[in-house]
Amino acid sequence: MSEVALIGIDLGKHVFHLHAQDRGGHELWRKKVTRKQLLLLMSNFPRCTLVMEACAGSHCLARELQALGHEAKLIAPQYVKPFVKGNKNDFVDAEAICEAAARPAMHFVTPKTEAQQTLAALHRVREGLVRERTATVNRIHGILLEFGISLRVGMRVIERLPATLAEHRLPPRLVQVLDRLHAHFKYLDDQVKQVESELSQQLKEDDNAQRLLAIPGIGAITASLLAAELGDAKHFRSGRDFSASIGLVPRQYSTGGRPILLGISKRGDKTMRCLLIQCARAVMTRLHRRTDALGDWIRKMLVRRHSNVVACALANKLARIAWALLYRRCDYRIQVAAAT
Repeated sequence: MSEVALIGIDLGKHVFHLHAQDRGGHELWRKKVTRKQLLLLMSNFPRCTLVMEACAGSHCLARELQALGHEAKLIAPQYVKPFVKGNKNDFVDAEAICEAAARPAMHFVTPKTEAQQTLAALHRVREGLVRERTATVNRIHGILLEFGISLRVGMRVIERLPATLAEHRLPPRLVQVLDRLHAHFKYLDDQVKQVESELSQQLKEDDNAQRLLAIPGIGAITASLLAAELGDAKHFRSGRDFSASIGLVPRQYSTGGRPILLGISKRGDKTMRCLLIQCARAVMTRLHRRTDALGDWIRKMLVRRHSNVVACALANKLARIAWALLYRRCDYRIQVAAAT
């Protein structure tokens, strides 16, 4: 066992498949273990490198293995797939993980801390609650429209639903159904506000998030998610690398020495990318108030490009600014526009 240099782990819910290699890439052994057996095995095992695909549960397991003195690495699943040989099974997947991890130019995913995962969980909970609240509002609108009642758009109309129902003659059983939907809406709305309050409290305790709030267009939700996603900014070589990790850079399809750039790649975290683009649009809607260099840059871009393209380009710029602030641990400074 002392010859083992690299172990690939194919993760499962209860059972894991292990593939061990030496420094020359030769297979030494294969094992099928449970979660408890894996931790017991690694606690008595000489220090080595363990590699897993970045998926649900991988970050927690990586922290546990690091606590045992091993080096744990996470690799994106799309980088493992080309190394699968023959028919797919769990041991072949574990071997493919080893093959991919042995490549000298391979990119790895940084394991998240407990605080980062907790913050990400809060965002997922909030996103789900907002989606359910929107579905409830649409359900109320749809039911009332079938009875000839058209409500205006907005949350305040739903909040005053009991008064609206009192103004119309509706079947008693229908009123009871709508009252239940209204109570469900109020419950979801209260839950969303509680989660947002927790996020705001966490923002006050996070220096990185406070720096990010100074960036134009960045609000509390985006700042907290950015702080969780970026973590230690030194894991990215540049702002472009971070922007590329969330899919805000152009896809490239070049051949014969002719560079061809397509639309944005849309890789990585969809929620983070969507929030940054919304932040960019918020800046663009208040462009008349901006007299700094950023405002001039946006106006020049709008002359040459469609507003959707400019929004993606501005989101890319905001992501790079966020990386620069956390990497250099400095505050955002407004650049004065150049005199014309």
